[in-house]
Amino acid sequence: MQHRLAVDIGGTFTDLVLETPGRSFSHKLLTTPDAPERAVIEGTRVLLGSAGVEPASVALVLHGTTLATNALIERKGAKTALITTEGFRDSVEIAYEHRFAQYDLTMERPAPLTPRALRYTVPERIAADGGVLLELDEAALRAVCAQARADGVTAIAVCFLHSFTNDAHERRAGEIIQQELPDVSLSLSCEVCPEVREYDRASTTIANAYVRPLMDGYLAGIEEGLRGLGVGAPVLMMMSSGGLCTVEAARRFPVRLVESGPAGGAILARHVAAQNALDRVLAFDMGGTTAKLTLIDHGKFHMARSFEVARAYRFVQGSGLPIRIPVIELVEIGAGGGSIARRDTMGRIQIGPDSAGSKPGPACYGLGGTMPTVTDADLLLGRLDPNLFAGGTMKLDPGASAQAFAAMGDNAPLGVAEIVDETMASAARVHAVENGEDTAGRTMIAFGGAAPLHAARLAQKLGIRRVLVPRGAGVGSAHGFLQAPIGFEVVRTRYTRLDALDASALEAMFAEMRAEAEEVVLQAAPREGLAETRTAFMRYRGQGHEIAVPITGPIGGQALHDAFVAAYRGVFGRAIPGLQPEVMTWALSLSRPVAEPAVLVELPAAEPPAHEHERDLTDPATGRTDAAAIHVRDALPPGATLRGPALIIEDETTTVVPAGWSARINAAEQILLEILP
Repeated sequence: MQHRLAVDIGGTFTDLVLETPGRSFSHKLLTTPDAPERAVIEGTRVLLGSAGVEPASVALVLHGTTLATNALIERKGAKTALITTEGFRDSVEIAYEHRFAQYDLTMERPAPLTPRALRYTVPERIAADGGVLLELDEAALRAVCAQARADGVTAIAVCFLHSFTNDAHERRAGEIIQQELPDVSLSLSCEVCPEVREYDRASTTIANAYVRPLMDGYLAGIEEGLRGLGVGAPVLMMMSSGGLCTVEAARRFPVRLVESGPAGGAILARHVAAQNALDRVLAFDMGGTTAKLTLIDHGKFHMARSFEVARAYRFVQGSGLPIRIPVIELVEIGAGGGSIARRDTMGRIQIGPDSAGSKPGPACYGLGGTMPTVTDADLLLGRLDPNLFAGGTMKLDPGASAQAFAAMGDNAPLGVAEIVDETMASAARVHAVENGEDTAGRTMIAFGGAAPLHAARLAQKLGIRRVLVPRGAGVGSAHGFLQAPIGFEVVRTRYTRLDALDASALEAMFAEMRAEAEEVVLQAAPREGLAETRTAFMRYRGQGHEIAVPITGPIGGQALHDAFVAAYRGVFGRAIPGLQPEVMTWALSLSRPVAEPAVLVELPAAEPPAHEHERDLTDPATGRTDAAAIHVRDALPPGATLRGPALIIEDETTTVVPAGWSARINAAEQILLEILP
């Protein structure tokens, strides 16, 4: 018997799912931020024991972690130096030369991960067309290595001007650095991010170098800890693009793991959408620290080429460090169960972005937290049963929650719940509009420990009438890891005018890109059945940014033109006559697809088992408090249908069914919430 183990480390909880033939088991425990691997090993030991599974029978471990993200946010990475072209040491500090907070006179930009004293330069120069204007000064580079050694540098990022068109100087610099500093971790921009845009490329390469020693040690510790338990299975890592890669690839490019947890949740939502034959979906993931919202249309994610980390103004676009990697596009806000509530100087309720996290946690956890949080508000509104939280292993203290809210006023918990839901609704509306979409008429798929508590009210605000809560929603991202394909994406910047397109040269470039992707993918998947996807990132001449255009056939100027016009119309509603498109960047993705699930058969409605307990539940939409029936999810068979107000409780989360809503268990034991006619 073979089994698969999925592990997701979040800011508050560490989630584990064990997939066995015919059944899955899950476990949720508080994250151990001082040593994240400790919670993983302890959770694995408990989960295997409760499932009665021998460690040696685990065939595969799938893992996503926030460690790289936290290292960037908390500035706890390696002592990193940048080696760049002479005259360009300050490009990472100049950044975009814009103000992200126009009217804030005290605005502060995020400081580069490499201080100016550790930004070294060497004479060399590659032209924009790849020609060599100035040869690399190897003697100067060796002198820089000596200075880096004296400065105690443990990681180096190399980013020369225009190396994405000709990487010869960077490759040679890498050879010399490895000779001079064999113990220093090295990242080259021509490997990490071979794309146009100097600041983004340098920022990404520096971030990779900054977290690489930490992630290398962490991943080695995870593998060693699992072996100590008797789990000798290979480990695959979740990437922000929605694919899985080997530990070796993750150690080389750890920056690709930064958004791994949210990517797993999005994959779960896509799987659930396919099971229910849904074309337009809003995935809603709310955990202990943040909430994430993702659009999924016709089984496809909206993908992005970059995002920001370590924002100086949390959740304010432009205030962070750009990371240029493939990532599932989502909107993230500081609205999790642990988000701290307070009143500002005008008496208004403000929530987050700071979170109580796992330590000290919400006041009701009894672990030392005293500040009011969203979880405390949910408990006081009756959304959580204090005796059944986490399967009864963690008793919640309503008195501590009430004391935390005492200074905010009698109706503060209700206000907190309504404001946090409106904040998420506003973010979802903006995200949809920015992608040329709408939220109304979609089906929401809710997962994460806190999402089923808030899903129905959020859906009301967004004009959504149907909500699906998957089985094991409280550990949704870990479930998503089990549905993820093994894959890897390679990107190259090669400026191409359509009237001067050289198809044979581009095919040769794609062959090189496929070979690079195969180096990663074939370590974990057989060659047979691999799917290759090609994408051109195009724009009209004179524009500053590109859109993704899928390449579905032979490369040709007219075919690319037509595909670009169709894609441009899809995003902006119209094309621009008289302007010629051009290609800036090409991407090739290689993956082993996961089989699509069968569409569920609709079951006839059935009466649910009689409930034994009730709990007062306050509905923020009406302000009314009514008795809500408490149902244990495991006791509800497929087909069972009930009306709100009700709570459906499971070990990792609780689904709130408000008055005016119905809940039905479908054939996959998912909860379908619908507004009653």
